[in-house]
Amino acid sequence: MKKTGLIMLLGGMGLMAGCISPQQKEAEKQEEDQEAMQLLQGIWLDDNTEAPLFKIQGDSIYYASQINAPMPFSVRHDTMTIHSARPIYYFIEEQKAYSLRYRTSRGEVVSLHKAESDTLSFGTVVPVRETENEVYQKDSVILYGGERYRGYAYINPTKKRVTLLSVNEEGLPVENIYYDNIIHICVYKGKERLFSKDIKKEMFERVVPADFLNSAILSDMDFVKVDGNGYRYVATLCIPDGASCYNVRLDVSKEGNIVFSR
Repeated sequence: MKKTGLIMLLGGMGLMAGCISPQQKEAEKQEEDQEAMQLLQGIWLDDNTEAPLFKIQGDSIYYASQINAPMPFSVRHDTMTIHSARPIYYFIEEQKAYSLRYRTSRGEVVSLHKAESDTLSFGTVVPVRETENEVYQKDSVILYGGERYRGYAYINPTKKRVTLLSVNEEGLPVENIYYDNIIHICVYKGKERLFSKDIKKEMFERVVPADFLNSAILSDMDFVKVDGNGYRYVATLCIPDGASCYNVRLDVSKEGNIVFSR
């Protein structure tokens, strides 16, 4: 899926928003371009495909893609702001009664026109990645003190959803749903089981930032070391379809206690 992001002022803007006084909020309300917001009322279609992209009703926007719930919006200084969990900004190039052209953060220009009818139906299908039924097994053998230690990792798919919000070429938010894993790890010396444990994503909350962890999947696990203190695994947590990952050490004592570290 090709993804084109709009400018999203998150960190600092989000903190500032919580500190705005009622007087400041009222001043911002008065700054809104009511005429521009009125012109936006109705259903807007893509000029090239004639597909409906969104519907404006009152001070709410309804998307024709995967976003089901309406989101509040405002227009100030030729910028249309969608007030979602991650604000989305449309930089308006031209606006008329029945036409709209805006620019994305990549400089791509999107041209729309207003539908003659305001009763077009909107789809609400969310793309979902099906869970794999089979368990993926990994194992490694490590020699220590003349003994063979075999460490296993069983990656079990679950039905626990991880939802990511992206933005498409037209600047429209798109939801993608993925499924997390539980990984069972165990260590054997010969036929003797020395340790076993189910590892869940929530167990990494002290070593992985919360905002990353909420959007990540526990995707992999490797058995990497045996020494006099115990055993070591390395877990990988990644954002689906992205390049961002954390590698976390799991140092397991011979008593079965686990220390998570990066």
